[in-house]
Amino acid sequence: MAGGTWDPTSLPVRPGLYINFKSAAVAQIKGGTRGTVAIPLKAITGGTASVKTFYTVENETDATALFGASNIASIKYALQGGAREVLVYTLPASATATDYLDARTAFDTRPFNVHVFDGEVTAPIQDSTLTWVTANRAAGKHFLAVFGAVAAADDQTPATGNARSVRLLDDYAVNVTVGTVINGSAVSSGVYAPYVAGLIAGTPINRSITYKVAPVADVNKRYTNSEVVAALAAGSLVLTNDGEKVKVEQGLVTSVKKIRSMRARQAISNDITKTAADSYIGQINNDADGQAALISAVKAYLETLEDAGVLRAISVGLDPQFQSVGDRVYLLISYVEIDSMERIFLTISV
Repeated sequence: MAGGTWDPTSLPVRPGLYINFKSAAVAQIKGGTRGTVAIPLKAITGGTASVKTFYTVENETDATALFGASNIASIKYALQGGAREVLVYTLPASATATDYLDARTAFDTRPFNVHVFDGEVTAPIQDSTLTWVTANRAAGKHFLAVFGAVAAADDQTPATGNARSVRLLDDYAVNVTVGTVINGSAVSSGVYAPYVAGLIAGTPINRSITYKVAPVADVNKRYTNSEVVAALAAGSLVLTNDGEKVKVEQGLVTSVKKIRSMRARQAISNDITKTAADSYIGQINNDADGQAALISAVKAYLETLEDAGVLRAISVGLDPQFQSVGDRVYLLISYVEIDSMERIFLTISV
C-alpha cells in the first residue's frame, strides 16, 4: 500500500494514506494536482479514438492503441519530458482554424497545467491561442502555453524566433526557438515543443528548468554567445549544446520572467480559488470569526509553500483600503518569491 508523507506542491497519485501534521483550519487549502499537458492532436488514423473527443494517456502503449503509432510523437515527447499525463483532444483531419477554436472551447472545461500544439501550426493559430490564454487568466484559470516554430526553416534564423517571442509576449507564454537532432534527423522547435511542455509540467514548482538536459544528440541550430544573449533578452527559450549535452539555457517566458515564478503564481491562484469555491464562498459567515478562519487557511497554505522553498516573508490580513462588510472580503497578501541559483560569480584571490 502506498503511503508516507506528502508534498503540497505535487500531490501523490497512487491511492493510499499520506500524513503530514499541520495546524487545523476550517478548510485547509490543498495543493492541486500538477503535471498535465494538454495537446490538440492532429491525426488519429490507425487507432480506436474518435474525433473531437477527450482522452487522458499516461504511457506510449495506450497512446498507440488510441491514436496510431505514427501520430503520437508529441505525446511521447511530453511524457519523456516528465508530464504525469497528457490530456488529448482529437482534431479532425486537416484541422481548420474553427477546429482549433472548438478545441480551445473544449479545453475550457478541463483542468491542465501546460498547453502545447501537436507540431507546427500557423501564426494566426498561435495568436488566437495566446488570446485564449490571457482570457482564461482574466477568468481565473491559469496555465502556460508553449509555442515553437511555424515552419522548420524558422529555427535557422535566430532573429525569426526572437520576433516570434516578441509577437507572443506574455507572462504565460513560452516560445522555443531552437529544435533538436534525434537519430540523425532534425526536429524543429515546433515539433519538439511538447518535450519542453512536459519538462515544465513535470518539474516541481520549487525548481527551475534552467540547465535541464534534453536526451538528444544535438540542437538543429547552434547559437553563438551573442545570439544566446539576444535570445534571452527577447524572452526566447533556447536549447544549447555545451559540447557535451543539450540543455535548456534558461527557463523563461516571453515576458523575460522566470517560468518557475509564473508556475508558483499559477499554483497559488488555482489552489486558493478552488478551496474558496469548495469550502468558503456561501458557507462561512462574513464576521470576525469567518474572516479569521479564511486568513488562517490562506496563511497556512502559503506556509506550506514556504516550507517547500517556493516563497518567503509571508503576510496575510484584511486589506485596510477596503471595508470587508456584507458579502465582500478583501485580503491583502504579500510574499517574496524564491528564485533558483542560476548565476554564480567567483572572485579568486591568488
